[in-house]
Amino acid sequence: MKLYELTSSYAQVLDMIEEGADREAMQDTLDSIEDAIEEKVDRMGMVLKTLEANQKALKEEEKRLADRRKHYESESRHLKQYLQHQLESIGKKKVKGTIFTAGIQKNPPSVDVINEDILPKEFFIEQEPKLDKKKLLAYLKEGNEIKGAEIMQSEGVRIR
Repeated sequence: MKLYELTSSYAQVLDMIEEGADREAMQDTLDSIEDAIEEKVDRMGMVLKTLEANQKALKEEEKRLADRRKHYESESRHLKQYLQHQLESIGKKKVKGTIFTAGIQKNPPSVDVINEDILPKEFFIEQEPKLDKKKLLAYLKEGNEIKGAEIMQSEGVRIR
């Protein structure tokens, strides 16, 4: 679907979504469109497909950027290790360059856990129990009843 395939009213709705307009204004714009319901379904389907394509593209871009960030983090660690090795190999703790100074210093203390099973409980953080909704749904689908939960069936629009 190309943007030019949308009528100006639906293109305006898409622009409002992309600009972050409030939903009430967008609802007013949609209500003002006097197309037949079949035409509205087609045009709204085009808007929805455009939004879904944008979501997919953004997810892919997020992953690409996260991968790139991780690569830079890895390379930074590698270069620091290399520089530390170079300083250690010449027996120096600090070297001043024209622009930067590099020095080896102690990192903050950290813990190396050798066997977590034998550590006293006072060093563990209590975790709140987390509800397993999938397991609960499966239990209810088997015909079991439980106070505090019931199966809910909602409806939503699917565009095909």
